[in-house]
Amino acid sequence: MKEIPEHFQGQWITTAEFCNLRPQNMFHRQLDTGSLPVSEPERQNRHILFRKKFTMKGAVSTVIRISGDDYYKLYINGVRVGQGPAAGYPFHYFYNEIDISRFVHAGVNTLAVHSYYQGLINRVWVSGDRRHGVIFDLLADGELIACSDESVRCREHSGFVSAGITGYQTQFLECYDAAAPEVGFERPEFDDSGWECACIHRHADYRLFRQPSEQLTIEEIRPEKIEKCGASWRIDFGGIFVGSLRFRASGDRGLEVVMYFAQELEPDGSLRWKLRANCAYKESFLLSGAEWDVLNQFDYKSFRYAELQCPAGCRIDPESIVLEARHYPFVLRAACNRNDEKSLAVWKLCVDSLRYGVQEVIQDCMEREKGYYLGDGCYSLLTFCLLTRDYTLMEKFFDDFLRTAFVNRGLMTCAACSFMQEIAEYPLIMFGLLLEYCHLSGNRDFVRERYAAFADILDFYRENYAEADGLLNRLDKWCVVEWPNNMRDNYDVDLTEGKVCDTKHNAINAYYIGAVKCLNKIARWLGLEPYADVAALQAAFVEAFYDRERKLFRDSVESGHISMPGNIYAAFYELFPDRAGVKNVIAMIREKRLSQSLLFVTFPLLAFLKKENEDELLRELLTDDQAWLNILAEGGTRTFEGWGRETKWNTSLFHLTLTFGAAFLTDWNVSDILSFSDVPHEKH
Repeated sequence: MKEIPEHFQGQWITTAEFCNLRPQNMFHRQLDTGSLPVSEPERQNRHILFRKKFTMKGAVSTVIRISGDDYYKLYINGVRVGQGPAAGYPFHYFYNEIDISRFVHAGVNTLAVHSYYQGLINRVWVSGDRRHGVIFDLLADGELIACSDESVRCREHSGFVSAGITGYQTQFLECYDAAAPEVGFERPEFDDSGWECACIHRHADYRLFRQPSEQLTIEEIRPEKIEKCGASWRIDFGGIFVGSLRFRASGDRGLEVVMYFAQELEPDGSLRWKLRANCAYKESFLLSGAEWDVLNQFDYKSFRYAELQCPAGCRIDPESIVLEARHYPFVLRAACNRNDEKSLAVWKLCVDSLRYGVQEVIQDCMEREKGYYLGDGCYSLLTFCLLTRDYTLMEKFFDDFLRTAFVNRGLMTCAACSFMQEIAEYPLIMFGLLLEYCHLSGNRDFVRERYAAFADILDFYRENYAEADGLLNRLDKWCVVEWPNNMRDNYDVDLTEGKVCDTKHNAINAYYIGAVKCLNKIARWLGLEPYADVAALQAAFVEAFYDRERKLFRDSVESGHISMPGNIYAAFYELFPDRAGVKNVIAMIREKRLSQSLLFVTFPLLAFLKKENEDELLRELLTDDQAWLNILAEGGTRTFEGWGRETKWNTSLFHLTLTFGAAFLTDWNVSDILSFSDVPHEKH
């Protein structure tokens, strides 16, 4: 069913500073550096508050429809009741509908919103575009009783001072001043008489759609261990979570509690607060002199440990220390199909990582980038759906990335953000995910409505990059093949990012033919003609890359080198012309195991073994001491961005891609969705 934008009676409100700003275009092809957006430090890291009183009579149901740019947290009568929205583009921006019936009462009530405009150009939001504001309609039994307009009071929160930028321009660290006059703004008794009236944003150009996914769950995690070390408190929450710290402290006004956050400890037991993933987590909390001050953090981090360094005269209430973990609602509806100790350990690692890692979207790493990645997201999202049997995030994923076609018909690497990157194989991986969605959901209507958009992606690749034999070459999109590059098994092609690759090579063409095969199967499932005749493409691939003596595929037309990526993708998409080659790939896997595969080769490698009924080898690899079990052996509580802490120069210790291990351990029958030769089955 086609989405229709919603009409709000409220208007986008903001401050006088933002209301007359014309939006800045943030979007361009990655290699088009002719007109890049301008960074505006003077408008960055802005915490802007809104308050409105409203009167309630008796009502059965009270809901608010609300959105904010970049982000908001909503309070009703002093209680936080929601936050959002999931990031989106102005032409398709999300709002949340929240039932607040249990938070309101007859008489005068208080609505308060903490909004945030970050202003950085990164993978988190479409920010830096000068668009800021909040919009809401408040309805009691379906009747409008309040909305966003110029009667709303607003003021910038002076208590959130930047403590620096961390990650890949990912977030502002926070110095929270509990003495700021805006502290407690959410409480009904707060005096906002000195605040200004909000302004209507004169250039608001949003089209609003209800967010199809649920809002985040906020789960309080109590410390597993608290130690007093001199003037410091050291806290261990027992595992890495995504969220923020809360506790209360007292002391003279201006006293500073310095806070460090880490995912791991140094050998001497101190916190490694300069993370491997290029984040330095050092923040501060300035006390007000009140009996007790409560730390309020707006943005989130990925951490297990915290250390509070307290000055003389400062007291910490250890009973108040809590980690407010944020994650998407998760209900496990699958079980591990093995009972051995090693398999169950891998299963738990992957399940816990998805349970606590998925946010409003399927991110990759939780700290360095917070990115919504097309390639990384396919395998972790499939696993999430296999475990929960909830396809909402998968459907949203397809739509979010199809919308990036307004920048480039061949799609962008990250969705709903200001960071412009193009990785060639990522859109092609998504075709396999769509085919698997067909099997798992059986939702023909959803797929039929998006079929033309998927076909246009392949049209774009063919029109722009196909040579006379139909194979792709000279792509102005970066082909990553495997990441990091030291896991490519010496794939013999210059894959330097930021330039056109002039070598006709194996991996991108295997992905391309695989995508065509997937779309052909989907077309037949929908009762349509196949998208294209794949036989000629497959023959061209074999002619270009197959070494008929060695019975394996070469990396490129210019090299005789044979690698894991050059053969795993071909095996996964059933491109081998003979069984001898297939057997050689199995032998290659037995020899190299997972030593030359990681984020992108490993899933098709395991799926290929599943198709070939190599169950014993599959089990061996899933429980190999150098793979998921090595993460556990190194003290990991969540899946790493590698088989160990030292796999990469910037390893995230909470990264979702490798959660796909659970897909091959689940009791959900995945064998049906791994073949590219049969028509999809009906819904399970």
